[in-house]
Amino acid sequence: MAEITTKHTFCRICESLCGLEVSMDGNQVMQIRPDNDHVTTRGFACPKGLKQHHLFQSPDRLRYPMKRVGKEWIRISWEQALAEIGQKVKQLRADFDPDAIAMYVGTAAGFGVLHPVFAQGFMQGVGSKSMFASATQDCSNKFAVAEKLYGFPFTQPFPDLHHTNCLIIVGANPVVSKWSFLQVPNPSLHLKEMERRGCKIFFVDPRKTESAKVAGSHLFIRPGTDVFFYLSFLHELLRIKGVDRERVKQYMNGLEDLQVLARDWTPERTETVTQIPADALRQMVKAYAEADGAALYCSTGVNMGGNGVLAFWIQECINAISGNLDRRGGTLVGKGVMNFLKFGNKNGILMRPDRSRVGNLHSVNDAYPGAILADEILTPGKKQIKTLFVTGGNPLITMANSNRLRDAFQKLELLVTLDILPTETGALAHYMLPCTSPMERPDLPFIFPLMLGLQAKPYLQATEAIVQTDAEQRDEATIYLDLAKAAGLNLFGSGIAQKLLEFSRWRHSRKQEKMGRQPAIPQKFFLSLLLRITGQGSYRKLLKQKHGRLREVHDPGSFLGERVYTKSKKIELAPDSLMVQAEKLEALFAKELSQPNQFRLITKRAVTTHNSWTHNFEEFVAGERHTNYLYIHPEDAARQNLENKQMVDVISATGKVRLPIKFLSDLMPGTVALPHGWGHQATHLSVAKETKGVNVNILAADGPDGAELYSGMVQLTAIPVEIAPAAAPQANSWSGFPQDELTV
Repeated sequence: MAEITTKHTFCRICESLCGLEVSMDGNQVMQIRPDNDHVTTRGFACPKGLKQHHLFQSPDRLRYPMKRVGKEWIRISWEQALAEIGQKVKQLRADFDPDAIAMYVGTAAGFGVLHPVFAQGFMQGVGSKSMFASATQDCSNKFAVAEKLYGFPFTQPFPDLHHTNCLIIVGANPVVSKWSFLQVPNPSLHLKEMERRGCKIFFVDPRKTESAKVAGSHLFIRPGTDVFFYLSFLHELLRIKGVDRERVKQYMNGLEDLQVLARDWTPERTETVTQIPADALRQMVKAYAEADGAALYCSTGVNMGGNGVLAFWIQECINAISGNLDRRGGTLVGKGVMNFLKFGNKNGILMRPDRSRVGNLHSVNDAYPGAILADEILTPGKKQIKTLFVTGGNPLITMANSNRLRDAFQKLELLVTLDILPTETGALAHYMLPCTSPMERPDLPFIFPLMLGLQAKPYLQATEAIVQTDAEQRDEATIYLDLAKAAGLNLFGSGIAQKLLEFSRWRHSRKQEKMGRQPAIPQKFFLSLLLRITGQGSYRKLLKQKHGRLREVHDPGSFLGERVYTKSKKIELAPDSLMVQAEKLEALFAKELSQPNQFRLITKRAVTTHNSWTHNFEEFVAGERHTNYLYIHPEDAARQNLENKQMVDVISATGKVRLPIKFLSDLMPGTVALPHGWGHQATHLSVAKETKGVNVNILAADGPDGAELYSGMVQLTAIPVEIAPAAAPQANSWSGFPQDELTV
């Protein structure tokens, strides 16, 4: 046995980026522990982060390029994979249109620095605008609204958790899911500390979540009615004169239009659909208005509920006009290692004004809605998608109407996945390219904390690759450089950039090959260059601060009048496009009133699950965790004559799944919950394929008609469903997918 060594790094599977201490036996991870001396994470890490090495060291791990030949997968060389993929891209680009070559960028891609940059650079080299991203499933409403209000999509105010005296959390469960768009390690400890110092915390959610049990008070809200909650909140704030009019006059436009919008939405009126008592809402608004620093915050429960753009817009307006935006204890706009907001706005980064071929939908962050990916593949035309690269994601599980998407993927002339595991999407691919895991690459914190300062307590950290690859895995940046060369393209559309990157790869790879490692670009050089350009010193120096390095504290008063990049340099509270969208509110309200007894399906997470990829570890799916369940309130079950663990059919307008139920009294009656990320039967993952869970996204509708115009998001929660006892066995009753017949 080699000597046991200890290395320090940080987790890169979610936004918390928890500091980790790793015990190594040679090149083998033996144990992962929280870093007790980390400058911000304070000895916290979740079970997924502490067990991640079991996922990365799985025998199912992709170790070599794989090619599908008929119904079998065969191992091929990198040279063959690159040559064949490059030739096909070259041919399709010539025969059709550059836009016939598409890419889907998943969540995992976003937690590295270089991966998304080089993926975008490859598509720029192709000359294709056919980019799709996981953001259009869970958060692009926030980007779409921010561009209209603040002038740049990545302007994302966040609650000043260390100083706020009133925090209202809508549709979020940070104890299990962490904080979205904000790095907050150990959310349970933060919530308890906030309450101890006197902060009033409210959770507004269809389920009394784990977070609501830790601190604060809880109010039920009927799924899908968040926009009406915000409207009556705005109405009441205006009624009690909770507006900082001097601040509004100096820094904002459009208050008069907001007043007209909110005029008719009294708490009594919205109570009929939200089921939040008018008096309870008024008490909440009073606490918010009287607090010395308050914030409204929302996440995926609001984002994915069908009206995420309108709901988030009104939330941001409330925080702004109440005087809480850019205020200590209110909501802040962080500063990264550079003024990325100014740089991005000036250069039009992530602000492409394109519309989709199908549905004429807006792009958000230079990506089209995932809702229309199947349509873009199936609809004939010169720009019809023929090739799809899937990088760091598993859209066949995570996107709406998954059965239709599966049919579309089978029509592609070329489907390539870049991943660490052979996913459900990979099972349909023509090529699976093996990538390095987070532990096998050097890195800095991803763009949100690095460039935007989205951190409760700002800090900076660097990590080495603490594990060396055991086969032919390569980092994604290198793969995209090599693919561009094989296809006769230039990364970023620049011949100079392509040649310089190829030279750097050649020079660095000579050292790599001497050590028996795969060719690679010098990742640490580029990361260090980024640090030096932004005045943060060298990568090597930062590495020596193994527990992280604190940065300047957040600076209230540094945003309004300074970093707002609309044409007027003021916050646009009532953009014409959103005011037009708001004209549908009366029709939406009438529809809600007409469906008071309809079941609404929401999502639910467990602390051992993370999107679609943590079910391939025995410990996480042991015993009753071998499947997801439909959670239902006991009173609803009694009315339906259903028993605990009984098999039921869950039926939406789009599809049907079958699974057992579990009683959960924490749910609001009329609400059922079904965890997402399951349905692994059509995969090569040895543990996951034996699970019995169903893919909830079979129940969600896709297509341009169901997508929000400005965010492109479809409804992935608050889905109207029917619940019925399972009458008889049916084929494929667990996953909704046919079994895959391919063998490795």
